[in-house]
Parts: sequence; structure tokens; C-alpha cells
Amino acid sequence: MTEQDQKKLGDTLWGIADDLRGAMNADDFRDYMLSFLFLRYLSDNYEAAAQRELGGDYPKLPEGDSRTPLAVWYAQNVDDVEVFEAQMRRKAHYVIAPFYLWRSIAEMARIQHKELLGTLVDAFKYIENESFQSTFAGLFSEINLNSEKLGKTATDRNAKLCVIIKKIADGLAKFSTNSDVLGDAYEYLIGQFAAGSGKKAGEFYTPQPISQILSEIVTLDGQEPTRGHKHRLDKVLDFACGSGSLLLNVRKRMGAHGIGKIYGQEKNITTYNLARMNMLLHGVKDTEFEIFHGDTLFNEWDELREANPAKKLQFDAVVANPPFSLRWEPSEAMADDFRFKGYGGLAPKSAADFAFLLHGFHFLAPEGTMAIILPHGVLFRGGAEERIRTKLLKDGHIDTVIGLPANLFFSTGIPVCILVLKKCKKPDDVLFINAAEHFEKGKRQNRLLPEHIKKIVETYQYRKEEERYSLRVTMERIEKEGFNLNISRYVSTAKAEEKVDLSAVHRQLVDIEEDITAARDKHNEFLKELGLPPLP
Repeated sequence: MTEQDQKKLGDTLWGIADDLRGAMNADDFRDYMLSFLFLRYLSDNYEAAAQRELGGDYPKLPEGDSRTPLAVWYAQNVDDVEVFEAQMRRKAHYVIAPFYLWRSIAEMARIQHKELLGTLVDAFKYIENESFQSTFAGLFSEINLNSEKLGKTATDRNAKLCVIIKKIADGLAKFSTNSDVLGDAYEYLIGQFAAGSGKKAGEFYTPQPISQILSEIVTLDGQEPTRGHKHRLDKVLDFACGSGSLLLNVRKRMGAHGIGKIYGQEKNITTYNLARMNMLLHGVKDTEFEIFHGDTLFNEWDELREANPAKKLQFDAVVANPPFSLRWEPSEAMADDFRFKGYGGLAPKSAADFAFLLHGFHFLAPEGTMAIILPHGVLFRGGAEERIRTKLLKDGHIDTVIGLPANLFFSTGIPVCILVLKKCKKPDDVLFINAAEHFEKGKRQNRLLPEHIKKIVETYQYRKEEERYSLRVTMERIEKEGFNLNISRYVSTAKAEEKVDLSAVHRQLVDIEEDITAARDKHNEFLKELGLPPLP
């Protein structure tokens, strides 16, 4: 499928969503729409794997037969079902009972079957608890199929679901879809719902161009970026992963087998479920990722609570787009937390930015790279933030500061920066990149084009210096500036005022004055001939 066809598919699905949600809040309808797309992906993938497994035994149904081939095979081979499903768990990593497949659900919607609602409820429970070896408990917990938003009575809700599913099935039928295309369509819809959700979107979505910058940076060789991309990352972490798009971008850079395991953490339950679906929908096996639901700042994930440095989890790449300047309430005891201790104090209650940063940095492997999106305030604010920033600089952990244009996010119009950190970095300077003036202006959001992304990444990779764009700054100078990292102190985009040649200006004014005198004298001659008083 071409990129243009993918865009058409995304537009078709978004059109269906926009048309069907009616008075329903966009955030609520998003969960239904994306869940049905997820079910379609799981079903298509499973049926294709089953056909490969059964080979010539896979039933070929006559045209017009509305049953699924698997339903026919199950009915004809009752004694072999258990062995078949065990084999499918090994090869496809999950199973779906035939009557819960998307094709069966879509047929029920087409004929407006009165049991569609109940079947969907059972299907979602089955996928959560039985489909996978890993239990995906609560995967559909935010999708209330008995909500009055779908209809006042069960009959009304059943009818509404029939319409929604039929529309989606008809829309998808116009396209030749595979798992990659459905994954792209899922991402596209997440972006569209994010745009429609306004400021709420900051909770779960990082615009793709910014996500691409971070993923490109952390997959380059940590010590010698000029060598190019690493061949493999053992572990990757996003501790505020939202819908998981950042992690998936890193995976896309590395290839399907380029990462040992993906780790994500998300506090919002709805977004946490979106992330788990997103991983599976992009072909990441349930054994290849772990997404944890819990609060990052208070480190509720047991796997990350190991205080022994020899046993703690370490990540080759850490990426994050945490909530900007989030208010938090740390206890006094948290000053001794192994993530924050030794940095001169905790991040202030008014802004948890450095708490998020130190959390991720603690788990960064010695040769790894961390890239985090933060508001510009972290570069120059005083107090505890100044002490933390100074400590990171003196220890040689801040590698690069990248300033981005304003109005790139759905959630805020403020300009943000990317901080690149390393445990062991070779350069003894800090690279500043002021990319704030390089973007395409949009009606609602500004956009970074491929050439803007390429310029940022190549400037980082080769530590290029360019007037009014980038500069390598020594620690001596940064210390003189009071460890203030405000980008404009080092790389200003302001244009220098043109020098004025006073002698040339004087000659020009004399010439103009002579022209005025000559014109006035000539005009007065005409006035004299007409008997009118002359100009003074």
C-alpha cells in the first residue's frame, strides 16, 4: 500500500469516527474506534497464521458463505482444537476463538444480530484473560459497552454498535490491509483524536516529527555518534510512554529484531491500555514488551525499585515526553531516594521536570543515551533546579541542548527543548542547537519537515557548528554564565543590525534637498505665470 493509500485509509477511518460519534465526547469514542481496529488486527493476523499452520486442511468456503473458515474447521475437528491452539500459542503467541474473530463480529453487525453486544463483551473478556500467555487484564476496561452514551437501552446500544462496526468493516474493505498498514492507521487515528482533544492530548501523544528526532538520537552510537546507528539495543525505556509512539519509533529505527525488550510506564489507565494495544497492533509480541500502570515519580514499579546498583535494570536508550512542569507532592523521605540523592535537593513542588529527568537518568546504562522533552524553564530556573542542573553539568552528563519551535504540540503552544544526557560522554563541551526558527507554519500547529529533522539530527551526530544555529560551548564559559543553559545566551537567532554609513547617508540627504529645491523653483515659475503666489 502506498503512502497516499495509507493516508486515504486514515482519512476514511477518521471520517467514520467523526460521523458516528454524534454527541459523544471524542475521547470516549476514540476508545471504541481504536478497540475495534485492534480486534480487526488481531483477527486478521490470527487467521493468516492459522491458514499457514493448517495448510491444505484450511477450509475453502463457497462464495456467499458467511461463516469463518476457522469456525468450520473447529466444528469438524473438535478433538484436535486443543493441540491446534497450543501450537498457535507457540507460533502466533495468542489464540482467538472463531466466534470472536472480527469477521464473525462484522457479520453479526451486518445482519443486525441482537446478540452482538453480549458477544462483544465476551470477546473482550476472552482476549484479556485467555488469548495470550501473558494476561492482559483490564485491556478493555475503559470501554463500557453498556454505557448510555451508546444508547439508553440494551437494544439501542446493540443497534448503535451494529452501525459503528458495519461502517468500520465497510471502510476497511475498500483497502488491501496488512498489519503494518493497520498499525499506521492506528497511529494516524491517535494523532487525529489528539488534535481533537486539545490540551488533553499532551497526556498521550508526541507528534511524530519530534518522536522521530528522539528515536534517531538515542539509536546512534552513544560514545561515537559519527559511527552511525547501533546494531542492537538490549532494553529501551519510556517512563511516561503515553500511547507508546515514542517506543515504537525507536523500534522502527532498530528493526523488529533490534531490541531485546521494550519497557514503558504510564499513569493514566486509558492511555496505558492504548499503549498495550499499540504494541500488539505493531507486531510486538507480548514477550517483547512490558508496559506498567503506575506513577513514575513515586516509582511504583517493583522492577525499578532495586537499590543495589549491581542488580538494577539498566537501559541502553531512554526516551520521554513527560507532563510539563507538573505539580507534585514529594515527602521529605524522598530526598534520600536513590534516584534523587546527591543532586542538591528534590525538584520543586511546582515543577516535577527534573524529578522525571533524574528518574530516567538513574536507569540509563553507562554507554546509553537519554533524550527527554522538557519546557525551557529547566535550562535557567533557580533554586533546587539550578543545583540539579549544575550537578549534572559538572559531572559531564548533559551532552546536547536542542531548542525547538513554538506551537508544535497539541497540548501547549510554548516552545520546548530536548535534553540529551549520557553517563559517559567524550566531549567536554555542551552542544547547543537553536532550531526554533526552522519549521513550517501551520494553521493550528507548526510542523517540522523532514529537512528540519535531518538538520537537527546531523548537527547532533557530527557536532556541527553553524552561525545562528549551533555552537559547542566549553564548560568554562557555561560556568561563567552561572550554569545557565538558556540557549539564546550561546546561539542567538537575532540578526545583527546593518552598519550605517553616515557619510553616504549625508550625501544622499544633500542630493534629495537639491532635488526638492529644483522642483520647487520650477513649480514656482508655473505659479508666477498663472498669477498665483509662489511656494515658500
